[in-house]
Amino acid sequence: MHNPDIVYLTEDPSHDGIIQLINQEAFGPGRFTRAAERVREQGPHDRRLSFVASENGAIVGSVRLTPVLAGGAKAHLLGPLAVRPTHKNRGIGRALVAISVGRALDQGSEGVILVGDPPYYQPLGFEPAAIGTLTFPGPVDPSRILIAGCSPTARAKLKGTVGWRA
Repeated sequence: MHNPDIVYLTEDPSHDGIIQLINQEAFGPGRFTRAAERVREQGPHDRRLSFVASENGAIVGSVRLTPVLAGGAKAHLLGPLAVRPTHKNRGIGRALVAISVGRALDQGSEGVILVGDPPYYQPLGFEPAAIGTLTFPGPVDPSRILIAGCSPTARAKLKGTVGWRA
C-alpha cells in the first residue's frame, strides 16, 4: 500500500533519540540480549544505508544496516526494523526494507542478512540461509537466519561467523 504522506529519508544523527524510542516500543529491553545485537555492538551501523520513515515531520519507523563479514562475504546485517505502534500494517516496514536492501546492493554489498520471521521477510525477497552455514556471537534459531540479494558466488562465501566489518 502506497502512502503519499510517508517520506523516506536517509538516517542522520538527529534521528538517534526517536529511533531509540521506536525500538524500545517495538522490542522492549529484551532487544539487548539478541545475538544480532552482539554483532551491532562490535561497530557502528552504516547511516548511508539506514533509513527513517517520516509522516508530517514525525519519525514513525526506521531500519538500520550494519556492515558485516559473513564468512567470506562482505554483506550487511539488517536490523533493527521497527515502526511506531500507531503506524503498523501500513506498509512502512516493507518499504524501509526494500529501500535499504536496494541501496546496499547498489553500493556493492554481497547480500543482506537478518535474523527474523520468515513469514514476514520471505515475501520481501529473503530466503533461509543454508542451515549451519552462518553463526552469530550468541544463540540463534538457524531457521530464522535469512538472506537476500546474494549472487551464487556470494552465497558460496556465506560460511562462517557473522561479525562487524569496517
